[in-house]
Amino acid sequence: MSLQIKSNKANVQKLVLGAILTALVIILQLLGTFVRFGPFQVSLVLIPIVIGAATCGTGISTWLGLVFGAVVLLNGDAAAFMQVSVPGTLLTVLLKGILCGLAAGLVYRLFEKKNRLLAVILAAVVCPLVNTGVFVIGCYVFFLDTLKTWMGTEFTDVTAYIFLGLIGGNFLFELLTNIVLSPLVVKLIELWEKRARRNRAANKSPDEDKKQ
Repeated sequence: MSLQIKSNKANVQKLVLGAILTALVIILQLLGTFVRFGPFQVSLVLIPIVIGAATCGTGISTWLGLVFGAVVLLNGDAAAFMQVSVPGTLLTVLLKGILCGLAAGLVYRLFEKKNRLLAVILAAVVCPLVNTGVFVIGCYVFFLDTLKTWMGTEFTDVTAYIFLGLIGGNFLFELLTNIVLSPLVVKLIELWEKRARRNRAANKSPDEDKKQ
């Protein structure tokens, strides 16, 4: 089998996996609105983004981040912010999705050759950090005056309201689940890939060996 054919097969596999992960991003973001674990909203949508970074590369993980942002806008999760500033909401939501996917891909690629598990864990940490960080920046740039009216009397400081009222424990829960589950899923994918390679080697005919 020529190197060109092997490369084409690898690209097709990445595209197929990227399509599956895209569907997962959409489903998990839609379900995350309704599923709760105690006081926390269960948001697993960043996990397929990290998996995409580890298995398909930075381009796919950035695409998955864009899909994540688009679903947030389309399903009404950002409706309250849209009423305040449509450009600010579009920019904040899409940027936080795109940049968290890009950051996960770049961090994974940076550490992959040293230790793949470490690379996945670091990507799983960076992804929610960037996602939340861009959201916080967007709040200060576009919605600061509005947030001061939203915080009511429960909070006396808008920064406290952003971190405790808007982000709260959901960010920590999201970070923890991302760190725990992303490496596990990537490990399962690695095992599946090894098994697939063994099966292809076992089923390869002698004629194919001669062509190589």
